[in-house]
Amino acid sequence: MNKSQLDVIVFGATSFVGQILCRYLLREFGTDAQPGARPLRWAIAGRSRARLDQLVASLGTDAQALPVIIADAGDEAALAALCGRARVVVSTVGPYALHGETLVRVCSRGGTDYCDLSGEAHWVRRMIAQYAGDAQRSGARIVHCCGFDSIPSDLGVWFLQQQAMRQFGLPCVEVKMRVKAMRGAASGGTVASIVNVVREASSDAALRKELSNPYSLCPPGPVPAIRQANVRGPRFDRDFQAWSAPFVMAAINVRIVLRSNALLDYRYGREFRYDEAMLTGRGMAGRLKAAGVTAGLGGFVAAAAIAPTRWLMEKTILPAPGAGPSPAAQEEGFYDFRFVGRTADGRELRVKVAGDRDPGYGSTAKILGEAAACLARDIARDAVGGGFWTPATALGASLHARLTTHAGLTIEVTDPSA
Repeated sequence: MNKSQLDVIVFGATSFVGQILCRYLLREFGTDAQPGARPLRWAIAGRSRARLDQLVASLGTDAQALPVIIADAGDEAALAALCGRARVVVSTVGPYALHGETLVRVCSRGGTDYCDLSGEAHWVRRMIAQYAGDAQRSGARIVHCCGFDSIPSDLGVWFLQQQAMRQFGLPCVEVKMRVKAMRGAASGGTVASIVNVVREASSDAALRKELSNPYSLCPPGPVPAIRQANVRGPRFDRDFQAWSAPFVMAAINVRIVLRSNALLDYRYGREFRYDEAMLTGRGMAGRLKAAGVTAGLGGFVAAAAIAPTRWLMEKTILPAPGAGPSPAAQEEGFYDFRFVGRTADGRELRVKVAGDRDPGYGSTAKILGEAAACLARDIARDAVGGGFWTPATALGASLHARLTTHAGLTIEVTDPSA
């Protein structure tokens, strides 16, 4: 095979999210033998032939002709052969800081486009530093953070700024996102990634300093001197007339949004401010809930930083990578993000981004599938060249259309009272 014969290869297809992704791709796109309404030629890949065969069997008769490729995350030769067969490789193999670098290196040097679910800012920064030059030379488009972190945030801000330019003729210099409502558990892979970051940072002062820098993913060179807000504890939010608490995914989302602004030549402005938090309600009950969320996150980080308590949490209370909720629980999940932006002259715009499945699994799989298909089918190389991009800067309007048409996302301007 050559690259023209497959659009997408799902690497890590037997992971929990990988299996959900494959079911989504099969339902939406079919296979070469059983084509769906939308064209996409795709295959599955992983290190275990037996587990891949089990996955094909679980997908039903329509999946029997699905190409199966064997490759280990650390086998560079096998990954090079795999990458030579597709336009895009989408990886669900995390924690990426432990298992992801070889595939990024092979794609960057070989000219194969790549996307993943990583929310590990320190690893993304290392990949950019080490392989951006390779990707630019080869033409590979590398797009990290194509799941719940950070597409709702990145596209939400991108959409808000598009609307601001249309309505006001200038961007919003201040935007904040608040999680209004959400139902769904964090995935085992996401939790493992967070624990690994805390583990690394507990013994690395340089990494701790990096993790405190919201501009850590911005391109080399001068960055804006503007100080970014960081919701670290209970705070009353006057824009929503409710209490707020830290949002765990803000650590990666804020950095992706700020990188998008930089890659767009500061289209949002050099004075652009962005922060995220979760709303906990009004009155004393909201304040107490905000305090509880803050204490819970602080306790988790403290426990994860110490080897004995980290081991105990991993063995007793944390979801294991590969584990996750039932299909029914995935369908019952949802999320509702609210953005408020203000221009330099004080005009306000509000946007809603909502997903119809649980964030860590059902919605993430649909978002990732559409991102991979978008990169393979919609984005010409003369429009977006090789390099490390964010979802908004690489996929933009095409991904917005796909997500709102096919993936159950709502992205719309709302009334201030909504």
